[in-house]
Amino acid sequence: MYNFSTTHLQSFPNTTLPLALDWTVGDKNCSSIDKNGGDYACKNNARCDDKDSDYGYRCICKDGYQGNPYLGCTDIDECMTAKHTCISHKNCENTDGNYTCFCRTWQSGNGRREGGCNVHPLVIVGAVVGFVILFLGSVIPYIIYQKRKLNKLRKKHFQQNGGLLLLQELQTKNHSNILRIFGEEELQEATLDFDKINIIDEKGSGTVFKGYIYDNDKKTGKKTVAIKKSKIVVDNKISNLKQQFINEIIVLSGINHKNLVKLLGCCLDTQVPLLVYEFVNNGTLFDFIHKRKVHDTTWTTRLKIAAEVAGALFYLHSQAAQPIIHRNVKTSNILLDDNDTAKLSNFGASTFTTLDQNESSTISQETGDIYLDPEYKEKHQFTEKSDVYSFGIVLVELLTGQQKKEHADHILSSSKENLLEVVQEGLLNEKNKEQIEKVAILAAKCLNRIGKERPSMKVVVTELDKITSISTDPNLMEPKPNYERGDSSSHKKGNDSIEGQVPATLNYGR
Repeated sequence: MYNFSTTHLQSFPNTTLPLALDWTVGDKNCSSIDKNGGDYACKNNARCDDKDSDYGYRCICKDGYQGNPYLGCTDIDECMTAKHTCISHKNCENTDGNYTCFCRTWQSGNGRREGGCNVHPLVIVGAVVGFVILFLGSVIPYIIYQKRKLNKLRKKHFQQNGGLLLLQELQTKNHSNILRIFGEEELQEATLDFDKINIIDEKGSGTVFKGYIYDNDKKTGKKTVAIKKSKIVVDNKISNLKQQFINEIIVLSGINHKNLVKLLGCCLDTQVPLLVYEFVNNGTLFDFIHKRKVHDTTWTTRLKIAAEVAGALFYLHSQAAQPIIHRNVKTSNILLDDNDTAKLSNFGASTFTTLDQNESSTISQETGDIYLDPEYKEKHQFTEKSDVYSFGIVLVELLTGQQKKEHADHILSSSKENLLEVVQEGLLNEKNKEQIEKVAILAAKCLNRIGKERPSMKVVVTELDKITSISTDPNLMEPKPNYERGDSSSHKKGNDSIEGQVPATLNYGR
């Protein structure tokens, strides 16, 4: 600890110096000393050491002990220091002068860092079995309870939605094997749980979703359907809305016509009833009239659609097993497919004509006032001629491209010379002028404010067939008829012909 310098002979810089004393006990080494004698200096847990001494010996604590070897050494708790090699102090057990590493009873291994501890496979199996037993013991009763609760709720919904009434009506009319009864889960899957992205229409009584379902045998791929979901309403409206849906199911289950939307099935065990229809994917007639551009073939397509809708109404009135009044005929309830074939839909307000004709009936709030039979406003009764009036408004809309009451009034009150003044721009030309004139006259007859003097749908279908057959080549047109003033009130009841009924002015009922 000290390096000599000659300058220190003249001036010594240190006032103190470290001193190491090399000392030993006695003059005997460890091999010759009597370790049991009274002169042996090493006490408890200490040992003799003379490896660095040529004379005498020293005492040091044994491994695992600490303290003053000349007074006695004490045990070191390795588990509480960093001197152990166990995974943690929790896996360490102190012993006298040493320690041991261990794993817990449900583990295997040596407990050391290089070996570690692992969960015993039998413990894992036992834990899993125990958990499964516990889980099943607690969950299965809960599932059974929830399933019973759900079934009870579905039965309640089925009754509230008129399911018992529906079954009774379908059995009475022998339609019970026609409709498919869907489960709630199947329709939820079909519509991605009625996701908003699948909404294709929202009407007053419900929302229509696009969905995908399998046939009963699931042998073919999924097909696209339209699923109508009734809106949730307050209690005082439930009975009316329920009746609308039951009506729609009963009406559609017993009819089959290419121009009527086909009902595939229903689901009544949900909070609100669900109806499943064939999917008609080309929008409504309203969209066709108001959103598509007019071109050379527009009138031909509109005339075809008019004839198809007329045919559907004629079927309902005269050819169905039980005559039906639609009561909600308008362009937004006429769907079109890829070929612009018309499909009359939304039968929620429909009724059978066997109902007491003296019974006051109420119209769906969806029906626009422009389509509503004026006689209904006075008598609060619907007849087949009410559908004829609504169809007349549809014809006006096809002719004018507008949904305006004044256009209907114009056609109803105009003379032949100014009859076509309200026809949509771009629709009329020399080739189709005669057809459009005759359709306008037919529309005026349908709009007669006296219901009994309106033509039947059979007559309307016949007349539209004649109009459709008129050549659009101006060189081949038939001579135009001589329109003379007449009195519509002179027609006999039940007359199925409108020949000779076209006056010079079409001022019916005004």
